[in-house]
Amino acid sequence: MTGWFADFMNHPATYLKSGWFQISITNLLVILLMLAIFAIAILLPFPQEKKEERGSTKETRK
Repeated sequence: MTGWFADFMNHPATYLKSGWFQISITNLLVILLMLAIFAIAILLPFPQEKKEERGSTKETRK
């Protein structure tokens, strides 16, 4: 394998450590990205149908 990807993969991971907690920066970025996508999915409103007159959609119903 050659190129920038091979050069990137040949380096050891960089870790953040605080007491007993240790996480690689790559894993931390993936977790933060997943949380951001989840928050966006919760905060965005669902698409809704355009509301028309109430009687026009139920007229054919018996």
